[in-house]
Amino acid sequence: MDLRYWLGSAVDQARDWAAGFGPVTPHPANAVSDADFGRAFAEFGERMRDNYPFFHPRYAAQMVKPPHPAAITGYLAAMLLNPNNHALDGGPATARMEREVIAQLAGMFGLPTHLGHLTTSGTIANLEALFVARETHPGKPVLHSAEAHYTHGRMCQVLGMPSEPVPVDGLGRMDMVALERRLRRGDVGTVVLTPGTTGLGAVDPIHEAVALKQKYGVRIHVDAAYGGFFALLAGELGVPAEPFAAIRHCDSVTVDPHKHGLQPYGCGAVLFADPRVGRFYRHDSPYTYFTSDELHLGEISLECSRAGAAAAALWLTLKVLPLTRSGLGEVVAAGRRAALHWAELIEKSAELALYQPPELDILTYFPQRDSLSEVDGASARALAAGMADPADPVYLSTLRVPAAELGRRHPGLRADAACARVLRSVLLKPEAEPCVDRLHRRVTELVRQREDT
Repeated sequence: MDLRYWLGSAVDQARDWAAGFGPVTPHPANAVSDADFGRAFAEFGERMRDNYPFFHPRYAAQMVKPPHPAAITGYLAAMLLNPNNHALDGGPATARMEREVIAQLAGMFGLPTHLGHLTTSGTIANLEALFVARETHPGKPVLHSAEAHYTHGRMCQVLGMPSEPVPVDGLGRMDMVALERRLRRGDVGTVVLTPGTTGLGAVDPIHEAVALKQKYGVRIHVDAAYGGFFALLAGELGVPAEPFAAIRHCDSVTVDPHKHGLQPYGCGAVLFADPRVGRFYRHDSPYTYFTSDELHLGEISLECSRAGAAAAALWLTLKVLPLTRSGLGEVVAAGRRAALHWAELIEKSAELALYQPPELDILTYFPQRDSLSEVDGASARALAAGMADPADPVYLSTLRVPAAELGRRHPGLRADAACARVLRSVLLKPEAEPCVDRLHRRVTELVRQREDT
């Protein structure tokens, strides 16, 4: 795609549409000269240089990448009109686009029925799912794995709900024996499962938890904010099929299109299997919801104003890269292949060791050393040295792991510290796939730099 061309076309499209309503004289209060704007924009450009190259394969750190050109074009084209998807009178076209993309996401997870909407983030999506969990099981605790995203404990606190972590197994997945032991006490309302934790990319055994759902009368929420789009690969490239297939039997699921869905920030989603939960959102407004008898999106969300541009961007992206194995699935597959290939290289390496095999596209590894303190120091030095090298930079991240977890996976390490940092790379950009060998060589060079160099 020629982004310059399509961004220009988006501006032309908006102008053509606006022209149908007659001329408008710009108000002088909005007037800015090209010279004044040029000076401001030049300073803006300098400020924006203080960023990491999220677009480049050199950046193999966090779960960040630029949006797809289709998403950028769709967002700009809608933003020029600035629709608000809170109510149909705020954005009729983008509200209908939102309903369509929500139906596509529900289809990806195999939900037979659904109620849902886009949100401004995965955090808000999880907040809404937990809000409904509170209304359906008032006063009862929420259980989540010890490796789950911190948002669950935090949002439970916001909602005034008790929450408890459940221990994990040797691969960072929720321990089902520990879960059932806790469920036997009979006071749990909701269990949160994660198919793709943000630290390790570990996939909780959702299919095993579903078997406990009816037995103990609990609600199951799936936080698929990071790993949800791997449903397109389930059963392939070593991605486990059963957990993703089981999502259709759960009560709610969240997913973040601003990760593997190629969208800009400001695009999360929450889906409920039972449309009747809409009753918990019921409210009225004295000056909205009046143009249509259809259900307005604001009537089934906790947020009010939301950018219709987010729905437009996702709708346009899914038109050209649909939620199929050969569409968006191939984008996700590239990162999975990259993680598998790099894991193979690390397993053959004398300088690096895998912390654990990747289940999705998040790779955790560390410099070969004798003790936890040495691993921690070498990881920190490799991280800093990679970012500081102006000639050949590489951007990694670290993950702090407890001594017990490192020892469980690598019992030969001397436990002389309470925890240690290991290196972590998120390979969600498909551009990383052809660059894995180069990344591996560069990281190997970095970890060779011992304390005395």
